[in-house]
Amino acid sequence: MRPNIKNIAVLTSGGDAPGMNACIRAVVRTGIYNGVNVFGVLQGYQGLINDNIIPMDARSVSNIIHLGGTILKTARCLEFKTDEGMEIAFRNLKSREIDGLVVIGGDGTFTGAQKLGEKYGVQVIGVPGTIDNDLYGSDFTLGYDTAINTVIDAIDKIRDTADSHDRLFFIEVMGRDSGCIALRSAIASGAEAVLLPEKATSLNELIAQLETGASTKKSSSIVIVSEGHKHGGAYDIAKKVKERFNHYDTKVTILGHLQRGGSPSSFDRILASRLGFAAVNELLKGNTMQMVGLRGNEIKTTSIEEALTKHAFKLESDLLEMTKVLSI
Repeated sequence: MRPNIKNIAVLTSGGDAPGMNACIRAVVRTGIYNGVNVFGVLQGYQGLINDNIIPMDARSVSNIIHLGGTILKTARCLEFKTDEGMEIAFRNLKSREIDGLVVIGGDGTFTGAQKLGEKYGVQVIGVPGTIDNDLYGSDFTLGYDTAINTVIDAIDKIRDTADSHDRLFFIEVMGRDSGCIALRSAIASGAEAVLLPEKATSLNELIAQLETGASTKKSSSIVIVSEGHKHGGAYDIAKKVKERFNHYDTKVTILGHLQRGGSPSSFDRILASRLGFAAVNELLKGNTMQMVGLRGNEIKTTSIEEALTKHAFKLESDLLEMTKVLSI
C-alpha cells in the first residue's frame, strides 16, 4: 500500500552542476503526475530556514531541461549545521505539511539530509549532483559528463595555439580529491600527461614523459593537472618543470568554474530525468535516507550513509595505462 504522501519538496544545494534543472523538472512532473503537490525550495538549506518555499506546477519547469545551473538557486548554509538552524528548517517543512524531500547535490548536501532525516524523521531521497563524480553508489553523477565535454572543448582550442608556437601547456581542471575529470579529459583530448590526486606521479616521471615526446619531435605538449595534486596547482608544477625542462615555451591555463556551467549534455539530461523520476517514486514507496544512482544501465538505491562513507570511485586501470601508452 502506498504511503499517504500529499506534498513533497525539492532543493539544490552546494556547487551547481549541469543537469540539475532537468532533474528538478523530472521531480516536479513525476510528483504532479502521481497526484502529489510539489514545492521548490529556493537557495538550498538556507531557503528551508528562511521559509523560501514556493509551489510548483508542470508549467513552472517548462523550457529548463537544456539550461545549466539551477532555477532553484543554491547556497552554502552554515546555519543549517547548527541545531537551531535545523530545527527552524524542520518547522517550516512541517508547517507546510511536506511529507518528503528530494535533495540534489554532493556530499555536503547529503550530510545535511542525513542529519535532518535522523533527527526529525524527515523522509529524504538524495540525487547525486556534482561534477566531481565522487559519491559512492552511482557510476556517473549529474554534471560529470558535461564537465568533461567542456574541458575537452577548451583543450582542443588550446591545442591549436600550442601546436602553432611549440608550447607546453599545463591545464588545471577541477577535482581536489577526485581525478575523474582529469583522467577522462586526458584520454579524450590526447594529452601527453595527467597528474591525479590518487596517483603519486613524481616530477621526474613527468619530465621523462615530456623529454620522450620532445625527442620524437612533438611540436607541443598538453599536461592535465587535477587541482588536488600533491605537487600543487598548475602554476607551481609548471614553474618546477620549466626549471629543468625548457624545450617548449611553457604556459598555464586554469579552467576553474568554466567547468560548472553550460548546457547539459544529452547524457546528463537523460540521467537527470531518470534520477528525478526515480527519487519521487522512492518517496511514494515510503523509502527514505536513500540515494538514487546509476549502476550499469540501471537506477539503483544506495543508503545515504554508504554514499557518504564508502570509497566513491576507483580510477579505471586501463585508462591509467592508456595515458602512457597513447601519449608516445
